Amino acid sequence: MSDFPAEVKYLPTHEWARLEEDGSVTVGISDHAQNALGDVVYVELPEQDQQISAGDEAGVVESVKAASDIYSPVSGTVAAINPALEDEPEKVNQDPFGEGWFFRVEPNDIGELEDMLDAEAYQEACEEEDH
Repeated sequence: MSDFPAEVKYLPTHEWARLEEDGSVTVGISDHAQNALGDVVYVELPEQDQQISAGDEAGVVESVKAASDIYSPVSGTVAAINPALEDEPEKVNQDPFGEGWFFRVEPNDIGELEDMLDAEAYQEACEEEDH
């Protein structure tokens, strides 16, 4: 059973975004996505200080089954990337909403988060996708 934390917002493409206390937005892939991918073996992340737009491809996550693009949920500047994923991509499987985060963005418009799905809507979308 996948986990759908209510404190994050979701894209239909399975990325999640969490607004942090400092105003940055942390991005990763959902528990549902990592379950579907299987064992993650490689993660390609955006460059630090890269300008990114909502909906842009921001990286790639590869598993033993497939490779999937990662999309940015918000526009802004990449403020940080998760260096642990370079040596331990399996953190995405182990803790997708914690140590398995991908990157942080200093957003241009925090209102873009309002366009994302809440946990309930995302869970419904996943259930429809699975049937």
